[in-house]
Amino acid sequence: MQQFPHDRSLTPRTGVLIGMIAFAVAVRLFIHFVPYALPYNFTPVEAIALFGGAYFADRRLAFFVPLAAMFLADLVIGLHWLMPVIYGCIAASVALGFGLRNKVSFLRVGAYGLAGSLMFFVVVSFAEWLIGDTDYCRAGIVPCYVAAIPFLESWLAGTLVWSAVLFGGFELMRRRWLVLDLGAAAR
Repeated sequence: MQQFPHDRSLTPRTGVLIGMIAFAVAVRLFIHFVPYALPYNFTPVEAIALFGGAYFADRRLAFFVPLAAMFLADLVIGLHWLMPVIYGCIAASVALGFGLRNKVSFLRVGAYGLAGSLMFFVVVSFAEWLIGDTDYCRAGIVPCYVAAIPFLESWLAGTLVWSAVLFGGFELMRRRWLVLDLGAAAR
């Protein structure tokens, strides 16, 4: 009798990971539609990318789920000319998250969050300067980067807080429910 292969990408672990990313994207939408509820740019975007890279067993899902979730949110918020650059940074942060696989700790997640946030700041600010659609960026690259520092500060704070929520929350659930452990998910 022939047995059909099981789809191992649709495990309880995968469902929980997708649910946690969906929650974080809902927070992003909340921040956008409820001004001043949280600081501007205090988003979970970087945390979502690192989290996906660190925990999805299937690398394709690690990229697809965070990027698809962000795209769906951006369809609601609105698309703009920087989207290819931003999505490239998100993909790079997913790849950065691969370095956290089986090595999640408070310090490592914080360091990777800092590295991803700085990469995002450098790349997106450079793209803003190239386009030169603001007075700051038309004035030169240095004023463009200086004008972006407040965005970096709230981005970094959001990355650290939302990384603690996502990584810490998943680690607590994983310890409570063994089915969420990667070894159990592969069985």
